[in-house]
Amino acid sequence: MFIEPKILKGFRDSLPSAEIEKRGLIEKIETLFRSFGFVPIDTPALEYAEILLGKGGGETEKQVYRFTDNGGRDVALRFDLTVPFARFVAEHRVPMPFKRYHIAKVWRGENAQRGRYREFTQCDFDVIGVDNAGGDFEILLMIDSALKALGVGDATIRVNHRGLFNQFLTRLGVQEKSGEVLHLVDKLAKVGRGAVLEGLTKTVGGAAEKILDFIESKGRFEDVLAKITEMAGEKATVHAERLALLHKFMKDAEASASLVLDPSITRGLDYYTGVVYETFLNGLPEIGSVCSGGRYDDLAGLYSKEGVSGVGASVGLDRLIAAQEALGKPRTQSSYVHVVVACMDEAMFGVYQNAARKFRDAGVNCEVLLKKTDKLAKQYILAEKKGAAWMVVYNGGVFTLRNLKTRENKSFQSAEEAVKAVLSGGVERELRKNDAFS
Repeated sequence: MFIEPKILKGFRDSLPSAEIEKRGLIEKIETLFRSFGFVPIDTPALEYAEILLGKGGGETEKQVYRFTDNGGRDVALRFDLTVPFARFVAEHRVPMPFKRYHIAKVWRGENAQRGRYREFTQCDFDVIGVDNAGGDFEILLMIDSALKALGVGDATIRVNHRGLFNQFLTRLGVQEKSGEVLHLVDKLAKVGRGAVLEGLTKTVGGAAEKILDFIESKGRFEDVLAKITEMAGEKATVHAERLALLHKFMKDAEASASLVLDPSITRGLDYYTGVVYETFLNGLPEIGSVCSGGRYDDLAGLYSKEGVSGVGASVGLDRLIAAQEALGKPRTQSSYVHVVVACMDEAMFGVYQNAARKFRDAGVNCEVLLKKTDKLAKQYILAEKKGAAWMVVYNGGVFTLRNLKTRENKSFQSAEEAVKAVLSGGVERELRKNDAFS
């Protein structure tokens, strides 16, 4: 029986070079998270549907992979890592404030496009148990630090406050339509002003133009903040003060990313209640936000009688990699192997592995080829394809070290001497400098 090898639309395999690149970026992000005092957790990919859909919103529900399992249970694949985290917090006693990060796959049945897939990896980081500007700012600073660590180039972090926007809608008398308004506003960059105006007019009538005037406010951070605060009314002052503090903190911390107050940033998910963030690469803004999030004070209340304040964000790793490729930036690392040991005689694997172990003990990644070829040149070619810089050929008690870049050979009487030659030659140090795991 023949089965055609094929893959679902919006899903993809990851070849070694791409996976090495991705894991290298994850390692950098994890190192950053740990440096801020964040700890890792994990949750099941599959949850009860009621857990995931309790606060996701109408648009989200359309994208969820949901089905009845063999036990007759209504289940769904997680569409993000924040909702499962809220369930996690309600179910486990964790010390507050609690800082967590979670790097895992999520699934959404949305339209596939460049940098956007139906199965993708999220890198979430959250602070729960505190509701102040310090918590909001730490997430903001983490976004800035993550982009710097990943070397993605100049970026702009756009912020807004859902509380301020909701107060504005209340003043207009259309608060009961806030869910529909939020989803429409969230699509402004995708569908354009005309489509959003048409949708808003159908939803809130004459208030549509005022909403557009609010979300299209542009200029200096302070000027935009003054305008939208006046439009939202006196009750929005506390939210405006939070935004002003974040702007001050970014300056005090000498953060590298630009911070822009953008009232059109609302985040479509219903669980956000406070500050919201979206981050765009200045060199490729059309690819969309590469790191988004916000404050979600009421989310954990769905699963617990005790309310828990939280704020967090998520790095869109797949979208970042797609952006790097589109910008023509080279991969930081395409191979783990630095040295390859040739196979001249399959009866000599013990000797080969002993030599390889000495390289590994010295911190040099070393692979032994497992198959003899009719011509040694074929093994040289294979070693180059693996991304190695050196090849060791053991023959007649002599270790010949070949520089695969210059094609130069040097012979040594022991594996230890070959190891010293690689280290002293500086090639390994150069490899490590460019290594995604260094």
